[in-house]
Amino acid sequence: MATVQLSEAEKVYVLHGIRDDLRVDGRSCEDYRHVEIETDVVSNTDGSAKVTLGHTAVLVGVKAEMAKPRPAAPEEGYLEFFVDCSANATPKFEGRGGEELGMELTNTLYRVFNNKHSVDLGSLCISPGEHCWLLYVDVLLLQCDGNLYDAISIGIKAALFNTRIPKVLISEGEEGGTEIELSDDPYDCVRLAVDNVPCMVTLCKVGPRYVVDATLQEKACSVASLIMAVTPAGTCTCMRKVGGGSLDPESVFEMTEAGKRVGKSLHGPLVALLSQEESLGKKRQKVGFLG
Repeated sequence: MATVQLSEAEKVYVLHGIRDDLRVDGRSCEDYRHVEIETDVVSNTDGSAKVTLGHTAVLVGVKAEMAKPRPAAPEEGYLEFFVDCSANATPKFEGRGGEELGMELTNTLYRVFNNKHSVDLGSLCISPGEHCWLLYVDVLLLQCDGNLYDAISIGIKAALFNTRIPKVLISEGEEGGTEIELSDDPYDCVRLAVDNVPCMVTLCKVGPRYVVDATLQEKACSVASLIMAVTPAGTCTCMRKVGGGSLDPESVFEMTEAGKRVGKSLHGPLVALLSQEESLGKKRQKVGFLG
């Protein structure tokens, strides 16, 4: 993880501001930084999105391929995740510097998204026990300025919202088997339901209080963090504590309630923004992930 070094005086300045609910950049403790979202930015994917959260930027691509269902879930499709920590994000990711963080992020994404309570995996089944859709979700870190989990989860939800899977026609073959034919019409496709897809909310304990969407400077003053996956209904589906410090039960309860409150309020504007961008069609201004 990218880190910064702060002097004791700088840490005191950050701590006192958070104690008074006034952070260095003017936000309150439960405010996010400015978020920019652009979908359909990678042409050779079935769905993609670029998210910029402050100075943190991630690019997410979704590619659909036909596969055999897993034996434990013959009537469901599934997702595969891969996170690439680009050396452009921070020099510390050069060589194999980002492998550990990439694996940590990937494992968390599996726990949060690859289950039937987050994504309608049943809709990815083509023929039970024989064919299903496998969604490869690739995440590329472009810039790193703290709060990677939240930015990645927003990007995944936006990319899944943008994903279009070709419609499948199943017919009986001459020898009694099944034949599968994919529609050639790019508009004859199936959309994924993202109603229950959660967003992750990271709360960092800084002094006696906690903050949402911490910057690298605030992260340097934090003793521990709580990462929560929250659905649009405000239900926490996954929770993980990171950091070497400890959290007392009262702090965990307060942070959990705040995380559910913040996460629930995040989904409405996000879906509204995605729907608004989609309604523009070809009229929307494309920026691209390089600009």
